[in-house]
Amino acid sequence: MDLTAPVDDRLTVGDPRVLDFLAKVARKLLAPAVARRHPELGSLGFFLRPAELNRAVARMQRDDAIVFPRGNVFHVPPANVDTIFVYSWALSALAGNHNVVRISERSAAAADTILEALNAVLADADPVIGRTQRMITYGRDNAVTAALSQWCDLRVIWGGDAAVEAIRKNPLRPSARDLTFPDRTSWAALSAAGWRAATPAAKRDAVVGFSNDAYWFDQAACSSPRTVFLVGTDTDDVRAEFVELLLEVVDQRGWAVDAAMAVEKRVNAYGMAATGAISAMEFPANSVTAMSLTAVPDAPRRWIGAGAFPFAEVRSLIDLVPAMNRQDQTFSHFGFAHDELREFALALGGRGVDRIVPFGQALTFSAIWDGYDLPSEFTRLTTIAS
Repeated sequence: MDLTAPVDDRLTVGDPRVLDFLAKVARKLLAPAVARRHPELGSLGFFLRPAELNRAVARMQRDDAIVFPRGNVFHVPPANVDTIFVYSWALSALAGNHNVVRISERSAAAADTILEALNAVLADADPVIGRTQRMITYGRDNAVTAALSQWCDLRVIWGGDAAVEAIRKNPLRPSARDLTFPDRTSWAALSAAGWRAATPAAKRDAVVGFSNDAYWFDQAACSSPRTVFLVGTDTDDVRAEFVELLLEVVDQRGWAVDAAMAVEKRVNAYGMAATGAISAMEFPANSVTAMSLTAVPDAPRRWIGAGAFPFAEVRSLIDLVPAMNRQDQTFSHFGFAHDELREFALALGGRGVDRIVPFGQALTFSAIWDGYDLPSEFTRLTTIAS
């Protein structure tokens, strides 16, 4: 809430005008024609449904304090995941903040579709939305970033270490602070025993979910799996069946990787082989590259191309603990019992991995992200003692 704004422009936590606006945007994004063209927008529309929004507002409420908007929020989302700005902005707007979101000039078609939906709903929305919520695009103009950094009470920076470091060169006011989302790496784990015990339908559902996690954003999203850990012994049969089914699903879904990307993946694979990180590689199609890691610590944390999957075998999830670090974000899985996953999380002790989710949910945004409780981050508290 901008305390210098006219009274009519001051929003509250869970402001009904914002709730109404976001719910109408959700309906636009959930339209069948939009969801078919951009499947990731269906997930976004689901997140913006009234029931989900009301749950987020409930998370903001406190019994021991009065909850207020944090104030002015400046969002700098990444270009490679062109829906993330809506999740960040929507939760902040729901908290009653005035928001400015910088939209990258390199954003893809899905971002344009989102902006079209926002503008269409804005035409009939309460005018306070247009006065307090802005989406802007500008080039590498540091003066604009500097001015917005001085304006805001909270600066939200997505997009990796380099982006965080570059934007942090612009100072904030002493009372303001940063919320940062730097480079992250995510993994997938497949229980050999769980896979062998699964029905053909369950296996296919798992691979469909995995393919969504990997291919929606060309495997470049921070929560997309970079390496597949096969947990068990003598897992060659599990890997072969998984890759075969992945090729079939990717082909049926129409996810293509162009020749240039296929060449880049091949170059990266040979580069890893030259360092001794991988012992074998397969190129069954442009869409899938499978590699055999020599050792778990060799699992790459950098993006090596869309549809590139190093595989490594370990006897148990606990064997992965030494290889995890604070950069690691999402750990997607199939075939494990809840107790196994809990034991793994406890062994990590908060040193790495913020999310443990089933295949198909790696890209599902939630109010708790990268270890932050975002509804809390976007609000501030006043306590009263008497």
